[in-house]
Amino acid sequence: MSLSVRRATLDDLDLLAPLFDHYRYFYTQRDDESVSRAFIGERLSRGDSVVLLATLDGVDGAGFTQLYPTFSSVRAARVWVLNDLFVDPTARRRGVAQALLDAATGFARADGAARLELETDHDNLTAQALYDGVGWQRYDGTQRYHLPLSAA
Repeated sequence: MSLSVRRATLDDLDLLAPLFDHYRYFYTQRDDESVSRAFIGERLSRGDSVVLLATLDGVDGAGFTQLYPTFSSVRAARVWVLNDLFVDPTARRRGVAQALLDAATGFARADGAARLELETDHDNLTAQALYDGVGWQRYDGTQRYHLPLSAA
C-alpha cells in the first residue's frame, strides 16, 4: 500500500469537488456538486485555505482535509483550524485519515503556528476516537458557542 498527502491546487478541483460534496452530505447538506465545486474552487483560487489531498495506491482523491488560518491574540501567533476532514468510503480503515492529520500537523508546525484546532459533532464517535488516539486534547472547562447569521 502506498499513501501520500500533498497540497492541493486549483488543478485538483475535479478531484476535490465530489469529495467535498460527499463531506457536506455527511453533515446533512443536500447533494449539490455545483455548490461544492464553487465553494472549494473559490477557497483555492483566493488562497483562503490550505487543502491537503491524499493519494492511495497511486489514485488521487482518497480523502482531504481543509485548514483555515486564524490567530491567537493572547499568544500573538497564527492558529490553523482543521475545519474539514473526509475520507472516501473506499479508502477508509487504511490510514488515510491519520496521514491527513499528520500532514496537517506538519504543515502547521512548518508555518510556525501555535496550535491546530478542530471540532466535530458530539455523535461522531469514530472521529473522536481517532483524535483522542493520536493526541488531540479536548478543551476542558470551556463551552463553544456560535451565532447563526443566515438560514443556511
